[in-house]
Amino acid sequence: MSREVTERPQTNVSHGAAALVFLAAAVVLAFPWASGRVTVPWDAKAHFQPQFAFLAHALHSGQSPFWTPNVFAGSPQLADPQSLIFSPFFLLAAWLVPEPSFALEDGIVFAMLAMGGLAFIAYFRDRKFSAEGALLCALAFAFGGSAAWRIQHTGQVMSLAWFPVTLFLLARALDRRSAQWGAYAGVAAAFLVLGRDQVAFLEVLVLSAYAVFRVFSDDAKISTAVAPLAAGAACGIAIIIVPLLLTMELASQSNRPAIDLEGALRGSLHPAALLTFVSANLFGTDGPLANFWGPPAAVFGSPDLFLARNMCDIYIGALPLLSLIALTRHGLPSNREISFFSAAALALLLYALGRFTPAFALMFHIPGVDLFRRPADATFPLCAVLAILAGFGLNVVANAPSKPPLRYLAAALGVLFALAIALAWSKDHLSAALLPLAQSAGFVSLAFLVIAVAPQLATRRYALLAVVGATMTLDLAFNNGPNESTALPPQNFDVLRADTQNDTIALLRARLAATAAPDRRDRVELAGIDFHWPNASLVHGFDQEFGYNPVRLRLLEDATGVGDHLALPDQRVFSKLYPSYRSTLADLMGLRFIATGVPIEQIDKNLKPGDLEFIARTKDAYVYENKRALPRVLLATCATRVDFAQMIEDGVWPDLDYRASVLLQEPPVCRHSRPEEGEESGARIRSYGNTEVVIDADVPRGGGYVVLNDIYHPSWTAEIDGEPAEILRANVIFRAVAVSQGKHEVRFVYRPFDELWRRLTGRTQ
Repeated sequence: MSREVTERPQTNVSHGAAALVFLAAAVVLAFPWASGRVTVPWDAKAHFQPQFAFLAHALHSGQSPFWTPNVFAGSPQLADPQSLIFSPFFLLAAWLVPEPSFALEDGIVFAMLAMGGLAFIAYFRDRKFSAEGALLCALAFAFGGSAAWRIQHTGQVMSLAWFPVTLFLLARALDRRSAQWGAYAGVAAAFLVLGRDQVAFLEVLVLSAYAVFRVFSDDAKISTAVAPLAAGAACGIAIIIVPLLLTMELASQSNRPAIDLEGALRGSLHPAALLTFVSANLFGTDGPLANFWGPPAAVFGSPDLFLARNMCDIYIGALPLLSLIALTRHGLPSNREISFFSAAALALLLYALGRFTPAFALMFHIPGVDLFRRPADATFPLCAVLAILAGFGLNVVANAPSKPPLRYLAAALGVLFALAIALAWSKDHLSAALLPLAQSAGFVSLAFLVIAVAPQLATRRYALLAVVGATMTLDLAFNNGPNESTALPPQNFDVLRADTQNDTIALLRARLAATAAPDRRDRVELAGIDFHWPNASLVHGFDQEFGYNPVRLRLLEDATGVGDHLALPDQRVFSKLYPSYRSTLADLMGLRFIATGVPIEQIDKNLKPGDLEFIARTKDAYVYENKRALPRVLLATCATRVDFAQMIEDGVWPDLDYRASVLLQEPPVCRHSRPEEGEESGARIRSYGNTEVVIDADVPRGGGYVVLNDIYHPSWTAEIDGEPAEILRANVIFRAVAVSQGKHEVRFVYRPFDELWRRLTGRTQ
């Protein structure tokens, strides 16, 4: 392809030195987390750490991690993009380490970002762009923008980390027209796609557009691109096809198979947030939440925007900012590949702004966009592309025959700072903005000096690398360093350690052990305690009726009204079918113990004195017992036909003894049998694993139904004495199988691949 930009000779040694400087800077920037002083909080601990722990526990206990009984009355981990099963670094770590630590989780994320930074350095070397530009790009990518401010979104950060790797391998495959490198690119792209989130989706669009651009803009014949692209497609599809189909199947059964336009627009990036390119802490993002005044705060009049404050911060450094400004003055048209990334940056920016331009409404018609809820997630790939452009901008500044456009830079910076001051003044927050802007001015001045001396230092191979590395490290450590959004003390999350001494967890464990019985596996609920509590059951191996996950089975949500989180008391909502903790569905769920952060009457207004027994007040929670909770497995001898959809609609349960009766939509035979006097009957759990439950049943004359109070899901199969049996949807959301008189072994097995094949081939059960 074209190489029109003015270049000075570069060697692998100089880019190797850039890689060493980058790694040294990465150690410094990641040290607060690596030292154990702080840990990545919020979703990283509330959601991904428990998933990591569950995966490790399953592998080291010889069980399958494909299904978990520990949250949401059972959940298909295999299909969940956030389960980490298809994340190679986390999977390897879970296989090696039986008890993953907080530091291990954080370390994997930072290591993946470092991998991406090194890939960008390799990409710059292949393009014959300068080593200092490569270093700037790598640091801005790994420790700037959304990668830094939203590092708690572990899944999206992993998707981001694969982008430079895939780009480097794809570019090399097309440079050399090599099928081998194309295959490598396909493997990397597959790991990117396996993130199955909006960041991965947008990166795939950018990479696909890049491949098309290269095919038609390179000097080589178009036909020579067939082999590398075909090899990449073949390798990538072979890796992603099954996980992707499983996730699509889950999406069709979930609470959010698609997002409407209005729902997506609520996650738009406010244009004022772009000023964080100039000053990271302009809006007080890293301070107390009460002091934050940026969008979507009320002063911006955008109550319909639903974004956390850190989602609106995209600072990548003062030196990258000046390099981008310099690039607009000269150099932009001189390289066709950089022109492509300029167009990509503009498209991603328009996408991220969502409702604030007409563009997103048009982009919403692109297949797949309606699967995601936050246009602002486009800031992840946007910042990555801007890092490329910034690196190229420094490459141009350092190697251009003319002097750097210092007056142009000063004028542009003056305009940007004036806009920030005018915005703060208009929102009556000028006093709050002055200190952050003054600090930013200091870093901009330092970056301005680097730009000014870059041409003189360019002839000294390592001097400019050292200056760029030191400047970026100082800048990013100060402006993007640990804050409330990205770093909190590890002891805050002690409840998520397997060896925790937390008194609430200890009490629940003791009570669950005391109520254990051959037919019982009682559930708990953790509601309104703190953000990181709802998924603690994944760490400690007990079963909870709900949990924390944006993706849940629609059947459970329709019946219970459960939301994606129970961090705050008002997030615990009830449905008509589940109107109170004192309800038939709570009993069928086997909800035995409830721990709440406030007195339970503040959560459930329908409770009456005596409905629940108060057990204890621990440091974190009020703990209650529901002694009416039913066993996990029941033997019903009476089946009643009902309309489950109507029950969910009106919330009316038939007045029955659910220890002996079961509700079915289409019972094969309406049985009303009773065991004779002295006749043994009942059902007992012989073994209960993640993906297999074995039950021994003694069935009286006339037969009956073995009812398992786990969530109904089509990928579960049943066998009676080794012979296949049909699983019936029972009691609205649970499972049952019809059994004849006598002693039987009833085995429930999770077989997701069988169900996937059945659906693909159109076979009926």
